[in-house]
Amino acid sequence: MINYSQPDLTIHPPRSLRVRLGGYAHLARLLDKARASLAGKAGDYHYNCPLDQQFFAFTGIGPDALLAEIKSGKTDVQILEWVNAVAKRQPFEVAAWSAWLEVRGPGGAEGHEWMASVIKGNKSARDDIRSFADLLDFDDYVSYGGVA
Repeated sequence: MINYSQPDLTIHPPRSLRVRLGGYAHLARLLDKARASLAGKAGDYHYNCPLDQQFFAFTGIGPDALLAEIKSGKTDVQILEWVNAVAKRQPFEVAAWSAWLEVRGPGGAEGHEWMASVIKGNKSARDDIRSFADLLDFDDYVSYGGVA
């Protein structure tokens, strides 16, 4: 069983970007990466990556402030309460931002080429990967033994 209060990302991936916590896409994944980083068990995952920075920009929360809350031992629900108090975002804003994040793609040709290289690098012929969420789910799956 996976212990999400102390995730070990060297043996399992973080939760999907699509798992919502309080309506926020990516927050559960961000918490997994932060907790694993603090424990020295982040593996190839990076806290405060460009995707994490999208969350920080939307909420106005800094990465160091979130880490301080996590270090205090707060649960996912307690972190969510803190995020809601600090971010002061309306539910419709969270829903719209989360929907956007789930479908956000690479944009220009360079980004599409990079995504294609990740797919090909995993020896896959999949043609249904369009968003970063799709790519993360795919990469997490194959990185832990799934067949592309």
